Amino acid sequence: MFNVPQDSNEPSGPLGYVVGGGLKSGLRVRLTIPADGVQEGGFVVCETPRYRYYGLITDLQLGATDPRFADEKSDRLPAGIQGALYGKTLYTTLEMYSTLLLDRGPELTAPERAEWEARVATGDENPGPKPVKTVPAHHAPVRPADAADVAAIFGEEGGVNFVVGHTIEQGHPVCLDLERFVKRSSGIFGATGTGKSFLTRMVLAGLMKTNVAAALVFDMHNEYGFDDTDSDRGERVWGLKSLFRSQVEVAGLGAGSMAGANRSDFDVLLSAEEFTIDDILLIGEKLSLTETSAVTLHALERSFGNKWFAKFMAMDPSAEEIDPDTGKKTPAPNSVAFWARFSNVNEEAAKGLYRRLKPIYDKPYIVDKPPIDAVAEIVNRLEGGRHVILSFGRFEAEEDYLLVSNILTRRIRDKWVKATENFKGGLGGSAPRPLVIVVEEAHKLLSPGVSRQTAFGTIARELRKYNVTLLIVDQRPSGIDDEVMSQLGTRVTGWLGDDDDIRAVLSGLAGRDQLRGMLARLQEKEEVLLLGWGVKMPIPIRSRRYDKRFYDEIRGRSATAAPERPYRLEDANADLF
Repeated sequence: MFNVPQDSNEPSGPLGYVVGGGLKSGLRVRLTIPADGVQEGGFVVCETPRYRYYGLITDLQLGATDPRFADEKSDRLPAGIQGALYGKTLYTTLEMYSTLLLDRGPELTAPERAEWEARVATGDENPGPKPVKTVPAHHAPVRPADAADVAAIFGEEGGVNFVVGHTIEQGHPVCLDLERFVKRSSGIFGATGTGKSFLTRMVLAGLMKTNVAAALVFDMHNEYGFDDTDSDRGERVWGLKSLFRSQVEVAGLGAGSMAGANRSDFDVLLSAEEFTIDDILLIGEKLSLTETSAVTLHALERSFGNKWFAKFMAMDPSAEEIDPDTGKKTPAPNSVAFWARFSNVNEEAAKGLYRRLKPIYDKPYIVDKPPIDAVAEIVNRLEGGRHVILSFGRFEAEEDYLLVSNILTRRIRDKWVKATENFKGGLGGSAPRPLVIVVEEAHKLLSPGVSRQTAFGTIARELRKYNVTLLIVDQRPSGIDDEVMSQLGTRVTGWLGDDDDIRAVLSGLAGRDQLRGMLARLQEKEEVLLLGWGVKMPIPIRSRRYDKRFYDEIRGRSATAAPERPYRLEDANADLF
């Protein structure tokens, strides 16, 4: 039998009552408490005998039944008259943006109650919470949401529900359903310095603790694997390796790579054969490539197949020989010019391309024959229940990040595609473990002119078709392709000051006009807006702190337990979790 929603035992007196509004404009509520007792973003509930409306405060407005009393100061009036003015002649209204509705059913004594409960029990009736399609009557009371209301919408902590923060006014915990979160690509946004890295660490810690998916993190600035220092507070910040020990492995780019003062668990080296011409064109702007360069690249691929890069770099850019009969200099058979003539390619364009590609080919992480297949090593760990963080170490140039992350993602996605198709086609094996790929500086990989050339753009548009999704972290969401942004499920965003960035984050969402001002007025490093497909309704929250209390809770330790030392090199072969 359907259980009637229970009211919380917590006292929560009314804020006011409905005096107007509509579905599109929101409800207008006249306050019966002082105006400074509520604030924008507050989670409120409107009660009627049949329905319970959940919504957010999006605006506060001062009003007066007689403008003369609003224009003149009242401090000269007797205290009794002043008290009568406020709340009656002078008053405050709030705008409530209703997002969800819960049908509580007919009155318990009504004849139709039993029939309604039977329909709910068989699934023929959905009591909600569901989108609002009606409005309450005039003078319906409005109150602050209590803990039971928050839990009814966002769930209670435990299982796949992970607390990401608390409501701004009452401090009730707000959970994110991580199992739903990983079913579509998602994004974490915020202006520079608003705490995106801490927020990303926290979400990743939740994913790893609940084990709803494997995580592959492209750590461009070496922030996630090992411990770091908070530049604002001067305190040590635990890396995910310290939190989860053997569950997290840090890969380093290049032989003998280091992430700060820490040695990585294994090295990632790439073969020149793994490079496609699309990978090179991805950094074409950085290399100052022209349309003629693209023609030359295609000619190289036709000549040498997947060995084009190594074969081209093995040529001599200026080798010549003298014709014994004429005494004239001609290109040597192993020269760039000789190949260009043979392939009907402009010689100077070929030489120019060679000069531009040589610094890339000479990168220390590109070798003829890597001792291990880096992709196989990463996939084995991800499939084995671990998470991998690729630290770029000293290779922090943009072209390093673009090339390596795209090549690895393309090959790893191919593995997941093959495993998924084998499973669905009955060819054996099991469905691959859900995989979340974390990408920083996402606008560099997913800009309108680039996204279709990268594996990341493909994954974003697939909607988890092959159990692979993205978690993109960026301070410039307006630089990301609109099509990619529209495919993002959950969006967690801190303060954004640019109008274009705010527009991009809210694109494709209902109620974006009501949320725009709220997003622009978030408190930096403290508050974030949680919205999108992964949550039932948008809500601003005070973000959970990434501190010692968080470490203790993640590792299941009490706050009074003896302090634990962070991860050290000698722990590499010990499972201390």
